[in-house]
Amino acid sequence: MLGATGTIGRATVRALVRHGHEVVCFGRPRRDARSTTAAPTAGVTVRDGDVGDPASIARDGFMGERFDAVISCMASRTGTPRDAWAVDHQAHLHVLEAAKRADVPQMVLLSAICVQKPRLAFQEAKLAFERALMTSGLTWSIVRPTAFFKSLSGQVDRVRDGKPFLVFGDGTLTSCKPISDDDLAEFLAGCLTDPARHNRVLPIGGPGEAQTPRQQGEQLFALLGREPRFTHVPVALLDAIIGILSVAGRIVPLLADKAQLARIGRYYATESMLVWDDAANRYDAAATPSTGQDTLAEFFAKRLRGEATDDRGEHAVFQ
Repeated sequence: MLGATGTIGRATVRALVRHGHEVVCFGRPRRDARSTTAAPTAGVTVRDGDVGDPASIARDGFMGERFDAVISCMASRTGTPRDAWAVDHQAHLHVLEAAKRADVPQMVLLSAICVQKPRLAFQEAKLAFERALMTSGLTWSIVRPTAFFKSLSGQVDRVRDGKPFLVFGDGTLTSCKPISDDDLAEFLAGCLTDPARHNRVLPIGGPGEAQTPRQQGEQLFALLGREPRFTHVPVALLDAIIGILSVAGRIVPLLADKAQLARIGRYYATESMLVWDDAANRYDAAATPSTGQDTLAEFFAKRLRGEATDDRGEHAVFQ
């Protein structure tokens, strides 16, 4: 199991244990309390190593033992080109080669639905590894989820504090089928034993109809018993920020990374996280499969009660 210290990774480990699997988590240890190593769990072994080092993967990860499958929830933290190609592509290639040498027959990969329309470095990096996995000779499942609850909950605190909900444009430019960590984890675990999910690219969303950002904001205000208030942010503002940072990045490399992060923000502000229909040249909510039972409104309610957190890390857009 790779990427076990992230929120989806931890949920996937729990799902695997519930299904009776023995799990070995491999990767760099995290220094905070969210680490998988924070508390021993029956059926779970934690091995520290470096996924960027082929020798460490074999020596510290596989250790000459037999494994039935590799599951990866590992992803670059920032999505900047250097990080993306190092983690989303190269580190995964190292793991794949080690798995083949160890005669591992199967791999389940957590990818992203946004790779359907690649315009960013991290999308190209993910696609490059997807292609390598498809031609590896292993049984594979590539899971492309829609938006995560944690990615959509960045405005809970600001709205609770009396501020308006921020939307790009009129708030209906995009839509998605939000999916919880636990529902996605259950789907990932099921890929190990369901032949219908083998050797397939699997887009997946949560239950219910697709939602626009405006609808998400309306749900949040309803939970608070308040009239909805929105502030409309023009997409052109992001374009201006990207332009300024791109020019400045030629002089200050750090600003080039900031420009890339702004491009990522713009992508998510203007592209839906649903299945893309090439023939119709549009996103198709009806063609986007659903799974699970957790809803975004329920998650918002838990956040408001302090019963849930959102570990968005580098991927927060609104604070």
